[in-house]
Amino acid sequence: MNALEFFQKSAGKWKSQRTTHHLAFRRAEKGGSEIYVNPLNADDPKVIEICQMHEVEPTTAIGGAYVKWDGTMAWDKEDGESHSGETVFALVPDDETGRKGKLLRERGYAEIMPVIGRYEIDDEEALVLITDYPSMSSYERFWFPAPNVRMRASSVKQFGGFTQATFCTEVLIGESNSTEISEENSPVAQPAIASIFGW
Repeated sequence: MNALEFFQKSAGKWKSQRTTHHLAFRRAEKGGSEIYVNPLNADDPKVIEICQMHEVEPTTAIGGAYVKWDGTMAWDKEDGESHSGETVFALVPDDETGRKGKLLRERGYAEIMPVIGRYEIDDEEALVLITDYPSMSSYERFWFPAPNVRMRASSVKQFGGFTQATFCTEVLIGESNSTEISEENSPVAQPAIASIFGW
């Protein structure tokens, strides 16, 4: 399986249960969200646009995805804050296998900015993403224990030493519908931390 096939396998609407460990505070926080994933072909205008944003030749991309999410965390219930947003990413492989390469993101996981990360399909057919930012780095791993169940583990480490670790269990609850993508809901930056497959 290559990275594009992994993203295509992730198509649809997912219900996510999330636990985040804030190691500096020695506290854990639970939350939930709904995540919508729609794969994009290499010639999709949104894939071309994000390649141009990063000054990467669009013909080198093999595809990508549009991701939208809406979620809440336990600490936010008191003030009613929610975590919602959307993003687009593109895959630029190192070779014809498509199992590793560059991941162009409209927004990052740990910082709200366009960023280029690295992806790789490991020996267990899991997707691994590593992204370095000016002040921190993030590591994400995704895998499927069953076709309709996806697991996700991630960590964010600031260069000063603070580390945040997150584990998610996600269950498929609906099929992908490309008609949900339109000019009205095209990706814009949102003030929330987002993984490649949503918050």
